[in-house]
Amino acid sequence: MTLSIGIVGLPNVGKSTLFNALVKSRQAQASNFAFCTIDPNVGIVNVPDERLQRLYKIVVANMYPSKPTPLRQGYEGLATPKIIPATVEFIDIAGLVKEAHKGEGLGNKFLSHIRNTDAICMVLRCFEDPNVIHIAGKINPKDDFETISTELQLADIQSEDKQEKSNKQQVTSNKLNLLTDKSVIFAANVSERDANLTAEECIKKFNLDFIDDPKKLIVISAKVEQDLIDLNENEQKEYLESLGLKSSGLDRLIQVAYHTLGLESFFTAGPKEVRAWTIKIGSTAPEAAGKIHTDFQRGFIKANVISYDDYIKYNGESGAKEAGKMRTEGKDYIVQNGDIIEFRFNV
Repeated sequence: MTLSIGIVGLPNVGKSTLFNALVKSRQAQASNFAFCTIDPNVGIVNVPDERLQRLYKIVVANMYPSKPTPLRQGYEGLATPKIIPATVEFIDIAGLVKEAHKGEGLGNKFLSHIRNTDAICMVLRCFEDPNVIHIAGKINPKDDFETISTELQLADIQSEDKQEKSNKQQVTSNKLNLLTDKSVIFAANVSERDANLTAEECIKKFNLDFIDDPKKLIVISAKVEQDLIDLNENEQKEYLESLGLKSSGLDRLIQVAYHTLGLESFFTAGPKEVRAWTIKIGSTAPEAAGKIHTDFQRGFIKANVISYDDYIKYNGESGAKEAGKMRTEGKDYIVQNGDIIEFRFNV
């Protein structure tokens, strides 16, 4: 499954600047006036996961045991597996304003673009900049939250009314894709000097008491994220450390999204590919198999499972198997985060 997140907020809160940074591109417009974005900006980014590289190195080292390890540059000219990370799709829509549900600022059209997303990321402006106007004339993230929440609620009411008039059968909220049923995460767009605030500190400083769980909040500076785009990996690390940050906003946003939605990853690792798959926490082995292909779930027989730690400790599948760390699990097995799994099936 590809996790999809709709980015919403009032005009000029830094949504498109943040989107540009997240997808490491300049394709989204970021202008200092309302409604500059008519069509949604869509970008797909890889989920950062250092475990993939470790798995890759072990797989390749076992494929070519005569080569020196650890692998540093890969093996040019030799067949090596592809690394395929999990992905997240970000959808950036134009800034919302009051009466958006009625079409103000083409709000209805904009909201329709995020009805099929898994979650909503609400961007709140928590920075002062006299050169960037605020549509309400003042910086008040709590008011921004209330405006956005109200518009989402009213848009849902309008959607339900339309369904009642056109469909005599009872329609479930799932079929309606109600915006207010979606999980919400918050991105506090702060200045560079506030970029190292903890979620709890940010909630207190900017009166974000409407956020009931600090784990749903990411403190992020769109300006910092934008500056990272043109830096190499070492330069990024040095820049983040200078600001007191351990990771980029993208990493932290995805972590918050995974936590809020209750997601985790399992892996498949072989000579053709080393791949991460996203599943709901608590998924059974057949359900996880279905993420690869529906036939895997339909014809599920068993799963050969190695925990991530054991795979690393015993240097891959053969070592783990010899150490008795490869387990054969059935239909009731609950997949654990980081499991390396080989599915057996018959259709």
